[in-house]
Amino acid sequence: MTRPGSIIRTALLTVLALTALAMATAPAAPAKGSVAKAKARLRAVAARLDTVSTQSEIAVEKLNQATARLETIQAKIDENQRHLQTAQENLEQASEQLLRRAEDMYKARDVGIVDFIFQADSFDDLISQMDMMQRLGNSDVDTVHAIAAYKREIKDRRLRLKADEKAATRLVAERERHRNELVALESDLRALTKKIKKQIKKLKAQARLRAQLALTGYSGPIPEVDPNSPGHPEIIAIAKRYFGVPYVWGGASPSGFDCSGLTMYCYAQIGVNLYHGATMQQRASSPVALTDMRPGDLIFFGNASFSHHVAIFVGGTTCIEAPHTGDVVRYGTWTGRDAWIGGRF
Repeated sequence: MTRPGSIIRTALLTVLALTALAMATAPAAPAKGSVAKAKARLRAVAARLDTVSTQSEIAVEKLNQATARLETIQAKIDENQRHLQTAQENLEQASEQLLRRAEDMYKARDVGIVDFIFQADSFDDLISQMDMMQRLGNSDVDTVHAIAAYKREIKDRRLRLKADEKAATRLVAERERHRNELVALESDLRALTKKIKKQIKKLKAQARLRAQLALTGYSGPIPEVDPNSPGHPEIIAIAKRYFGVPYVWGGASPSGFDCSGLTMYCYAQIGVNLYHGATMQQRASSPVALTDMRPGDLIFFGNASFSHHVAIFVGGTTCIEAPHTGDVVRYGTWTGRDAWIGGRF
């Protein structure tokens, strides 16, 4: 039988999943409306996540209370069992003692009443001995009866505690199941939140790239690029090995590099084969807005039809480049006035 909570959770996740899928498969948005819609979806998911998180915390606390209740009952059951064992031992001892006294009295029946009377020092002593014997007998019988009654009470208590334990165990299971459903839903909502945030980031990056390309007169389709990609930051360490290598036109080895020869040689060491030429490298790359570049990305200088220079982005306004004849591979600086687009592999 499907539980109502599971149906609600499944329905909710289906709606949210379809929303995310629609966002992921939609074409690159040409207007700010797409980002606004994605942000609205994110707010809705965040609000639901806040509610579920609170419900999850409450469910955890209720589970803790139910578990503590079960542990208390189980401790009482253990204690009750110890009392029952003690009562059983006391009952057996009292019963044996009474049996021995009855046997002793039976064996002593040949003692005559006259002997018993004459053994007393006085009439008061006789009365006292007879009364003591009667009271001792009654006391033994009462003890046995009391212990037996206590034993029955303990057994009755055991039945009640077992019933309480069963109910408490069922409650713990129900609350644990409810807690697990909420935790799973919370996890799904967090994953969906992360996915929508990435989608928003991607939409914003595409908008920046579109604006960047528009400044250069680019009129082609806007390529897809993942703004969440780390790029290839390892290229920075590789390029630094060749600091001081002289600029050589057409050079593509440690004996001499030109700008695209340096980038080609460095990327080849991580298994990425590039053309020897800045324009061809740009066209083979995934364009990235200058504001979205990662260390190791390439910076292209020129315009949409021709890139006359390429450098390796380090961070901020710093790059690594083979600048021109008479210079060497070194750190350089760039600005948005001379660079026109970034590229990622």
